[in-house]
Amino acid sequence: MISAITKEKDGTIKLTITIPSYEVVKTKNEVVEGMIQNTTLPGFRKGKAPRKLVEEKLDKAAIQEEVLKKLLPKFYVDAVSENKLKPIINPKIHVDKFEDLSTLSEQSESKGWTFTALTCEAPNIELGSYKENVKKINAKSKIIVPGKEPFDVAQGKPEKPKSEETIKALLDSVNCQIPKILIDQEVDRSLSQLLDEVKKLGLNLDQYLASTGKTPESVRKDYEQKAENDIKFEFALQQIADKENITVDQKEVDEAINKAKDDQERKNLEANRYLLTSILRQQKTLDFLRDL
Repeated sequence: MISAITKEKDGTIKLTITIPSYEVVKTKNEVVEGMIQNTTLPGFRKGKAPRKLVEEKLDKAAIQEEVLKKLLPKFYVDAVSENKLKPIINPKIHVDKFEDLSTLSEQSESKGWTFTALTCEAPNIELGSYKENVKKINAKSKIIVPGKEPFDVAQGKPEKPKSEETIKALLDSVNCQIPKILIDQEVDRSLSQLLDEVKKLGLNLDQYLASTGKTPESVRKDYEQKAENDIKFEFALQQIADKENITVDQKEVDEAINKAKDDQERKNLEANRYLLTSILRQQKTLDFLRDL
């Protein structure tokens, strides 16, 4: 395998990977053999028909697809290991050089197939003077009554700043470059969710855009800004939690699961304990900031 790596300024990583022709041919033969064993032709028992006869009947596109499914993940993982990377998302893959399987042989002079994989590692986060800036927001939100602790009369408890104010103070303090591929992935997810919601309303995209006075470009731009802030906030909270040794114990996870509104929700939470732990840790970190 030959691999080359390039890192963009925003942190996006591009791997260019070449799969040797002998590996392509070897995998093709394995795929074809597997298909032969599961193919039945008139007059022959399953897997017993002559190889040449079966190969003529096999779907060439299906063979190629199976070869790709076997080779791309394997060589991507090998390239990641070779370059000592720690990717945080699934790669975006594009096959650049794709010779027909029928033209390749183990002794072929061709270098084989070449593909690129875009991915990224966790961005570097500079927290800056986040504590000082959050403390300023906290101080502004308090009602000072002589001789008493800051108090929220409506709620009957000590007042805390709104989460939105705390988040903005943190984001204004943080300095980091979010990889575009990470932003694009989140935007695509959000846009897909938006389209589903629009369909449920009985509208198509053009009707939705007309009703909101927006264009596809402006909608995507809005989602890009939101995605960048959300990702930045998530990584900042994670770094603060690590720095301040904020953890979630098993008891807290169990308590959250027990508060589920029904059995189905309880089962879902039980099946996603890792995700639930992450959400609880984020909430505890946000509470930590609001208490500064």
